[in-house]
This record gives sequence, structure tokens and C-alpha cells, in this order.
Amino acid sequence: MLTVEQMISTATTEVQSDRLMPPPTMARIDEARAEQLRAANINPRTGLATDYLNHFNEAIMLLEMVPDMPECAEDFLTWTPLSYAEHFWASNFKARDLAIEAYECADPKVRANFDNLTATMTSILTAVGQAMREAQQDKTRSTLAEQATAWVKPLVALAGGVINGNAENDVEAVMSN
Repeated sequence: MLTVEQMISTATTEVQSDRLMPPPTMARIDEARAEQLRAANINPRTGLATDYLNHFNEAIMLLEMVPDMPECAEDFLTWTPLSYAEHFWASNFKARDLAIEAYECADPKVRANFDNLTATMTSILTAVGQAMREAQQDKTRSTLAEQATAWVKPLVALAGGVINGNAENDVEAVMSN
């Protein structure tokens, strides 16, 4: 079983960089297309939308409530992993087709970095959910919730950095917050 440090290290290996990310495949889009993406809250440089992070922030919010309200563990257990496209298909995001198309056209390296981070978050949340199902005591569920929150929050921040074209985020700086 991997430690949290190993998971974060694995998830962010490609994200760390001492230079700006190469321009995405869609970098040569015309200004009208760029404006269309911006209007839909999709970063025109990366082709990614922060709205997808709401999926993980929802899980974090539920986990943060567990220590004070143990019954919220049941609410967290209803959280299910969704891919980027699945999230937008299930949401009321008005430009969901555009978000999915932009994601598919994103620079493969940027998308791989992003997908690696979101896969790590999904893996952590899924494992914590399984452990919570097996836990017999509220104290154990609270500890699991606190640990998961501490692990996933920095990864959400890193994923936000990838979305916004700031892949040079330093894991240590994110972890210190």
C-alpha cells in the first residue's frame, strides 16, 4: 500500500516544472473561440474548467463535517467517482458540451497531468469510503475523514493550478497551507 507522500509524489511528478507549460494544442484558437471558452469559465490556454473540481470539493465538504456530525459519513458514502465528461453530463453546466470538447482538445501532456491528479484524488476518496464502510466506530470514521481531507485538499489546489496554467505549483508550498 502506498503512503500519502508516495501518492502525492506520483500524482505530481509531471506537474512540477521549472518552466511554463508548453502551449496547449488549442493554443492557436482564434480570439472568438477563446472568448467563448472564457465566457463558459473554461481556461482557453488549457481547455479545462474548474467546475470539475466541485466534484471533489463536495466530497471534501462532507468529510469535513464528519468529525462534528458523524452521521455525515453516510452522506459522504453516497459520493461516487465521476470522470470529467461524466461530471459535466450529470451537471447543469450550461456549456457542458463545450467543456467536454475543450477537454478532449487539450494538450495531451496537460490533460495527462490533470487526469493523474484527479485519479489520485478519486483513489484516495474511494479507499477512504471503503474504510469508512468497514469502520465500526465514529472516532475511526472521523480520523479517516480528517486524514482524507488533509490529503485531497492539496491535490485539488494542484489540479486548479493545472487548469489555470500554473503547473509549476510546488507541492511543499501547497502542503504548508
